[in-house]
Amino acid sequence: MHAMQYELTLPADYDMGVVRARVARVGHLLDDWDGLGIKAYLVRERGAHGSPVNQYAPFYLWNTVEGMNAFLWGGPFQGLSDDFGRPVVRQWTGLAHQEGVATGAPARFAVRRRRPVPDGVVLSEVAREAVAEAGRLAREDGAVLAAAAVDTSRWETVHFSLWEHDTPKADGDLFQVLHLSAPGRGALPGGRQE
Repeated sequence: MHAMQYELTLPADYDMGVVRARVARVGHLLDDWDGLGIKAYLVRERGAHGSPVNQYAPFYLWNTVEGMNAFLWGGPFQGLSDDFGRPVVRQWTGLAHQEGVATGAPARFAVRRRRPVPDGVVLSEVAREAVAEAGRLAREDGAVLAAAAVDTSRWETVHFSLWEHDTPKADGDLFQVLHLSAPGRGALPGGRQE
């Protein structure tokens, strides 16, 4: 599993209706994308749910590198780059994925938390803690799914979770889910990935 995200931080007075209309128009195009586990079309709106910014920040869990590369080097990402400019794309290697207790519910909100891996720690313990945290999040009321991953170029972990409600028991940035494409969700490896 590979995690991926890019963020488009927009002006404070930006009409987020433009982003909502774009997702309504093109979101379904990845509903059957080969190699994609899930794509959560995420937004934060300045002043809503404590967000300091307007932001469009889709989050992906990929089953295959080939699917991810086809997306990045093909038409869908090019269209976004043409409309908004090419963003930096963050990538993490998967550590864990767990379906949540509310797995059948629609995902309405998401939480993303990035944390640096400090110098001097035992890396296997960091990985074990990240996996345990994904499991804890998946067991919380309203959790649709939870995942953990690591970027070894920055030594940073990321926890990502989807929720059916706007009061998740997770720390991090809260996003609204506009659409969820999940063609390969059932193929995402469960539990700890080593």
